[in-house]
Amino acid sequence: MIITLVVLLLLCPCLGLAGWAVWKAADDKSSAPSLSAPTNPPILPGAEPTSAAPSPSEDEEDEFVKGDCVVNDGTEDDAELRKVPCGPKTYQVLLRIPATTDGDRCKTLAPQATANYVHDNSVDVFDYVLCLKKR
Repeated sequence: MIITLVVLLLLCPCLGLAGWAVWKAADDKSSAPSLSAPTNPPILPGAEPTSAAPSPSEDEEDEFVKGDCVVNDGTEDDAELRKVPCGPKTYQVLLRIPATTDGDRCKTLAPQATANYVHDNSVDVFDYVLCLKKR
């Protein structure tokens, strides 16, 4: 009797899963593809599609990338970086680490960095760290 109970307890879930899989497969086959025209309007030349994703604030339009040189127009505690031509007393961007505010990552990812800049946005995907080297 115990063996029958064990077999029954193992068999019921397996049969249930198999029945569900057959039902889903039959349901997928019965739904025919739609032959109607697409509901998206055509994109005309010169028209730019809009994005539903939030955009960074206006002061972030100047993206800092590897190789850029910057100066700090703010203070050490409240930095305001500005792109400038590379030269003495500027900082060169060695690495931009997106989606983080962990400035210590520069120690391992860009060990030649002498400073870092942490940009903390209210939308975490726009956070970044710049690993900088004094020129």
